[in-house]
Amino acid sequence: MTQKEDVGIDGLWVKFKKSGDLDLRNQLIVHYSDLVNRVVNRIAVKYMDHMDIDDLIGYGIFGLIDAVEKFDIDRGIKFETYASFRIRGEIIDRIRQQDWIPRSLRAKTRQVERALEELEMKQGRNVSDVELAEYIGISIEELNILMAQMHTSAVLSLDSQILDIVDMSSSELVERAGIPEEHAMAKELKEILGQAIEQLTAREQKIVDLYYYHELTLKEIGMVIGVSESRISQLLSRTLLKLKNKLKGTGLYLKEEDHG
Repeated sequence: MTQKEDVGIDGLWVKFKKSGDLDLRNQLIVHYSDLVNRVVNRIAVKYMDHMDIDDLIGYGIFGLIDAVEKFDIDRGIKFETYASFRIRGEIIDRIRQQDWIPRSLRAKTRQVERALEELEMKQGRNVSDVELAEYIGISIEELNILMAQMHTSAVLSLDSQILDIVDMSSSELVERAGIPEEHAMAKELKEILGQAIEQLTAREQKIVDLYYYHELTLKEIGMVIGVSESRISQLLSRTLLKLKNKLKGTGLYLKEEDHG
């Protein structure tokens, strides 16, 4: 973007915030509309088996509209950073409202989650897939299939919270509040998540880093780790369940509504 264009968009922001004119708002939405496509392209791979890409874009546009209306131009923060956060949050919230995860899968997820928590508390260490399968009373093949099925459910369950912590830990988003309490809260959230991640195995930590911080796809992570995409799906499901268990006692994890 040229300096002239920068001056133009800055002037548009000032006029809109002073007048609230819908035509000016719409000009800003059009100007920043490519942000929606960028966010959707990054996260669509997680949900494309269940949601139409056009629906995701539509949800993202609602997030962009909300961002334009609520953005404070006096904070000195890049709108692109703030808007990406709002767009992604809106998309994830809308997806969760669809409740397309089968009740049977929710029940199985809770069963595996409880078993993993109980077994690791009993053993006092990270346990293997074989140990977990034996504890539940199923074969390792059945556990792998279940983990693959649970992947989208597990990811969706924690995505909004982990992404919020990752984003809120960045200086730009923390500074948008402009009060010490927000800085302290963001620092605490980052520390709690960091402590939970430190309790994972080295491979699990790498998967979390590649998935959330570097935003690689499952296929790309598989190439880095040296295993198949389906195996990464299983490992990510298990890792997210472990993180969920570790975050429960901190007050950081927000319990989902029980859909049966």
